[in-house]
Amino acid sequence: QVQVVESGGGMVQAGGSLRLSCVASKIFAEIITMGWYRQAPGAQRELVAAITSGGSTNYAGSVKGRFSVSRDNNAKNTVVLQMNSLKAEDTAVYYCNVQTRRLGQSRDYWGQGTQVTVSS
Repeated sequence: QVQVVESGGGMVQAGGSLRLSCVASKIFAEIITMGWYRQAPGAQRELVAAITSGGSTNYAGSVKGRFSVSRDNNAKNTVVLQMNSLKAEDTAVYYCNVQTRRLGQSRDYWGQGTQVTVSS
């Protein structure tokens, strides 16, 4: 069974940093993109940052210049989100997303989410 596990959430003061990691295992398909979404209370889930297997990245406008997404070259199927200069509005549950393709079929997998709380 596919497993997508996030780690690294927590509480930090505004201006601080956090690093989120996500490991996907038991995926017997081609991974197209790995990324991070977030959902604040009462809001829709939104894309934060994503990286393709070729290394192309995509960021939400609100996090550009503050967050960085990368793949861990030393750990297969791992994506890292480095979050700097955190703001109170970054508070949300962050979800790891893995987009795969196998035999022409695309499929998304999600982690259980990790809470990030930024106090002002």
